[in-house]
Amino acid sequence: MARVLATTHLPGDPARLVPGHEWLGPAAGEAPWPRARWLGALASADALVCLLSDRVDAEALAAAPRLKVVANYAVGHDNIDLDAASARGVAVANTPDVLVEATADFTFALLLAAARRLGEGERLVRAGQWRGWAPDLLLGADVAGRTLGVIGLGRIGRAVARRAAGFAMPVVYHRGAAAPGSAARAVELDELLATSDVVTVHCPLTPATRGLLDARALAAMRPGAILVTTARGPIVDEVALCDALERGHLGGAGLDVFDDEPRVSARLLAAPRAVLAPHLGSATTTARTRMAELCITAVRDVLAGRRPPNLVNAERLAAGGRG
Repeated sequence: MARVLATTHLPGDPARLVPGHEWLGPAAGEAPWPRARWLGALASADALVCLLSDRVDAEALAAAPRLKVVANYAVGHDNIDLDAASARGVAVANTPDVLVEATADFTFALLLAAARRLGEGERLVRAGQWRGWAPDLLLGADVAGRTLGVIGLGRIGRAVARRAAGFAMPVVYHRGAAAPGSAARAVELDELLATSDVVTVHCPLTPATRGLLDARALAAMRPGAILVTTARGPIVDEVALCDALERGHLGGAGLDVFDDEPRVSARLLAAPRAVLAPHLGSATTTARTRMAELCITAVRDVLAGRRPPNLVNAERLAAGGRG
């Protein structure tokens, strides 16, 4: 009997998808296990289902002699050392496609909230400080017809661009590829920053994209422009972003991810034009349940000797692993 270790309780009933195997992990209502606890249990695990906040590095892999598969409950997999996993013949899978529409919806929610200063307005009402309608109360920015710059036109970026069409927003992009028939126009990053009224980030976190939006890049954005990101926190230099917001260079920001989650800097918390969300991009019942099912399907496939369709380290395994 194989043992499947999950570092958190997953939506639905994923254990039923791996009949005949032992399921180990937090119960419903229990907090995700801290690293020390799941690392200790990993020694006897054949499969690991983990979160993007779980660092599956060489240390973790060395503690797991039986491990055959890591299923990451996320699209991105920057939390996993793919080279170390592949060297040990450990398959790594992720959850592509099933969260695209939910994340694109949430991106637009952040975009609109930041542009129309919804967070400030909500706080004003809740604090009992609203004194009635006024011509100059919390004036925001128009969205319809404004230029949207997409950094990373992949699955989610293209879904965001489709939504932008409903607002008659011209779309420019850097990195990725437009869908057939799309009017989105590829440009260099400097042009995107200089011409976009809203910049939205959807590229993966890699050594090349870490700190991509630094002080220089943020200064190159249009005065009053809005920055939105549902990708990975370290792509944006948070200190530089706070500087740009405090100076009034940027008109606002909508952030669903942070540099050191779940910790958020005091300056960001104090920034009135920043709309802050606790990593909710994929947080719909449908998306999160399908993510769990996709993880468990990958686990089931690998334990049965099959290649999962969402294998992310296939080339590395072929080059140097035994999987």
